[in-house]
Parts: sequence; structure tokens; C-alpha cells
Amino acid sequence: MTRHTTRALLGTGAVLLTSTLVLTGCGGSGFSGGDSGDGSEGLTSSDDALTILIGSSGDAETAAVQSAVDAWSEESGTKVSVQVASDLAQELSQGFAAGKPADLFYLAPEQMAGFAKNGSLQAYGDELANKDDFYPSLVENFTLDGTFYCAPKDFSTLALVINSQMWADAGLTDADLPTTWDDLATVAQKLTTPEHVGLAFGAEYQRIGTFMAQAGGGLVDDGAAIADDQANVDALDYVKTHLNDGTFAYAKDVGAGWGGEALGKGLAAMVIEGNWITGAMENDFSSVDYTVAELPEGPSGPGTLQFTNCWGMAADSPNQQAALDLVEHLTSADSQLAFSKAFGPMPSIASAADQWTADNPTLAPFLAGAEYAQFPPNQDGAADVVADFNAQLESLKTGDPAQILGTVQSNLDAIVE
Repeated sequence: MTRHTTRALLGTGAVLLTSTLVLTGCGGSGFSGGDSGDGSEGLTSSDDALTILIGSSGDAETAAVQSAVDAWSEESGTKVSVQVASDLAQELSQGFAAGKPADLFYLAPEQMAGFAKNGSLQAYGDELANKDDFYPSLVENFTLDGTFYCAPKDFSTLALVINSQMWADAGLTDADLPTTWDDLATVAQKLTTPEHVGLAFGAEYQRIGTFMAQAGGGLVDDGAAIADDQANVDALDYVKTHLNDGTFAYAKDVGAGWGGEALGKGLAAMVIEGNWITGAMENDFSSVDYTVAELPEGPSGPGTLQFTNCWGMAADSPNQQAALDLVEHLTSADSQLAFSKAFGPMPSIASAADQWTADNPTLAPFLAGAEYAQFPPNQDGAADVVADFNAQLESLKTGDPAQILGTVQSNLDAIVE
């Protein structure tokens, strides 16, 4: 049932909008070093050990990062300490405020603008030897005012994940995989029973935004807010219609915390989720057979959302040259494929795509989405706008899509220059 694609893996990028940081404190320019002679002019260099701050998804991710760092440390002779944050946003802010940030750290796109504005970040993207290997969409995600700040460490996209047994029980075959909104509505109706809904997803832009993308909309385009565009209204109208006819549902409304739980517990026959769902299905719902397909096209074509983080570098790091070398190691094909095997993300570099697909053939639709994925706004303050949007989407079933999007438009206009 897995649907594949032969289209090239290009994209327009995406990010996951999470929390807003209170950004205080800033470091020096980070350009105190001289010409290193290897194309990394301006990066500081010293014998100092490095510190890395990560927000880990669990023991598997922590162990994988530690293993990759240990291998580099042994070869380079530079000691590295890996620190796992309990609250990454808070600890990043505290480190910068105290003037003692980690040298490298996980950085979300929506955090970048604020940290860059106050001088906390070193923009090192153009110094990377492998900079041309990153998907253009991901580079765009971490580019601000024409400056490529940091290396995308990996990424994920959203796809349609289907309970294979429920699909078969409804008399559906591979030929019925939905390729249009009409198809999706049809199979969702066939899959809906008194025991489970046809399609479930989170009550948030980070899932419903896929329909906006498929309709030809989004939140920001070419630096202008477009939330109230008719394409977005059409997308929310489509979702609202099927929330009301009972074939679509929010995950929380069927008794699940997220789409993966809805699928795993048999509360939904299909969900819109990212490739992180594989961990939950393997560890918590191993008896459930599932299939991954690309999301169906909307009126404007295919569309999905893409989520990523980068390896941020502190402007105050005394050993930026070593930090750059470590980032190149962590974003190499070998390292990223090992990370993918350990905890699920897709490599951020095109050179690893063939091997990743060979290793994960049933998950290929997630990588195919990189061609047409879009990213939510990464302007400073965008996280607050999306949080308010999500609060309004909670009542979409009875709400007015045009009114909801009008509020989002006003909020975006206030932060988009």
C-alpha cells in the first residue's frame, strides 16, 4: 500500500513552531580569530574543550549523539561534554544570559531570529564544507536576511499513516490510496465505524497546515503574511465539513493524546503524522500493522509540512573552529544514517537519501514529501502567533474559518516586516 514517487527531492522547507523564548544577554561578535587558512576565516580557535546542549527524545537519541561525539573527540583530540537539557529553551536562554552558553546546541528555526538579533549566534553556515549537500528547503529554514546561520541536523515531514487491517476490512486496496481531497473524504467515510473514525489529527496548525499547503496557501509567502488568503479559507472549510460529518476528528476528541496513539489504540483508521510515529508503533503498538502514503493533493497540488532543528553555535564560543569541524562530522552521511537508525529522523543531506530509502523502503513517502514541503514562519514572535492560531482551531468545528484566519493575519502583520 505504500505509494512511492520518482520526483526529485527538492523542497520549500518547514519548521515546527513550539515555544517563545525570553532572550536576554548576548555575547561578543565571535570574530576575534584570524585567518585559519582553510576557508574558515573569522572563526575563533583555541584548545578549549567543547560543550553541547541537546534536547533529547530519550535514551536512544542521547546514546547516538554521545557515540558520534566520542568518535570525533577521539580522532580530533578535543574533549566534548554532551549535556541533556530538561527544558532546552529555558537552559539556552539562561546560558546566554549568564555569558556561559554551550558551544553547540539544538536550535529550532523559530528561536533563531531572536538569538540572532541580540548577537548570541555565530553565523557559520557558509563555512561548512558540506553546505551544498543540505536540502535547499532546510538551508532556507535557517537563513535570515540572506545569512545562512547553522547546519540543519535532520528533518521530518508529515504523511498519511494507515491501519492496514482496518483498510482491508473496509474492502480497500492499494488502488484506493487517496490522491485527492475527494478521495480522502471517500475513504475516510468508508473507514469510519462506531468504533473508530476514518481520519484523526492534532487540533493544531502543525497538522491542519498540510491542508492549507495543499490548497495553495500558508502563513507567509515572500515575506508577506497570507493567512487570510482564500486558499486557506477553503482548506479550513474542507476540514470543518468533515469534522462535522464525523469522518475526521481531532485526536483528543477520540480519546488520544496525539495521532500515533489514536492509530495505535485503534481509535482512528488513518492519521496525519511524522516519521517519529515509527518509534511509538514499534515500542508501544507493535501488534498494529500500518502503511505510510503521501498525503493526497489538494486544489493546488501536493503539500505537507516539514520540521527541523539546526546545530546552533554560540558567538561567545572560544573554539568555534573545532565546533565547526564537529558539526561537519555530526551532519555527515554516516552520522546522520546512524541517528536515523537509532531514533528516527531523516538525514538533512541529499547524499544520504538513497541509502536512507534503501534502509527504510516503507517510509519513503516521508522523504518524498521533501519535494513540496513548506515551513511555517520563522520570524521572531511567530511561535506566539501559531499558539493563538492553535487555540482558535480547537473550536473550528463550530467556528468561522474566515474570522479565525483574519485574526491570524492581523497577528502576523504585526511581526512580518
